[in-house]
Amino acid sequence: MNNGCRWMKKLGTGGLLLALLLGATAADQPDKHIAIVIDDFGNGMSGTEEMLKLQIPFTAAVMPFMPTTKRDAEAAFKRGLDVIVHMPMEPNRGKKEWLGPGAITADLSDEEVRKRVEAAIDDVPHAAGMNNHMGSKITADERIMRIVLTVCKERGLFFLDSRTTPKSVIPELAADLDVPVVVNHLFLDDVYSTSHIAGQMGKLKRKLQDHVSVIAIGHVGPPGLKTSAVLRGSIAELSKQARFVRVSELLPSSAHDYQILP
Repeated sequence: MNNGCRWMKKLGTGGLLLALLLGATAADQPDKHIAIVIDDFGNGMSGTEEMLKLQIPFTAAVMPFMPTTKRDAEAAFKRGLDVIVHMPMEPNRGKKEWLGPGAITADLSDEEVRKRVEAAIDDVPHAAGMNNHMGSKITADERIMRIVLTVCKERGLFFLDSRTTPKSVIPELAADLDVPVVVNHLFLDDVYSTSHIAGQMGKLKRKLQDHVSVIAIGHVGPPGLKTSAVLRGSIAELSKQARFVRVSELLPSSAHDYQILP
């Protein structure tokens, strides 16, 4: 089974139906694409229900081993959305309690890294890919990321580099291992204010002038209600410029074909 078939299988009936519906109107849609990723599902956080009600396809990044991990993943899958593992990874700065259970830290052995990545994938139903939660330290660590990406390849998952550090080794390693990878262009809500989120949406629009596809990450949690409201209010205008898609729709057939970079 090739990678494309694996991803379609993981998307399930809801995803296939959504893909067919989107394809049916593709001739009327702009040639450019926006892939919205919403991080931090899995802990019943503020904005969860509002995000799941958005009338656009997007990608739900679900944290493993949390109280609502399975519920949120199932809800997203039934809506035909991408579900990916939001893998906790050690940052250069930050508190350990921000990571959540099963996190990848720099002091782990090769065996323990593999064990934790496999367990996280197993804990998130319908996972078709993975991205990093925090992880500025780990995504710059070649030893650890080679293990993470190797497991993703074995499981047929793509990887979304959230780009929490410019020192990320993910694109190069993914190309070496032939793991499909895409890269985040901007965070919508790195500052928790409506004005900032609206400003980031403006940046997204400007990026569409120079990019065929733009990937942007938002969050449930502290900014969840504000981010969902700004997204909801922006759908009509953005739909004139680009088509909203799931990240899986932007994947190259091979990691060596091309990579969607900032």
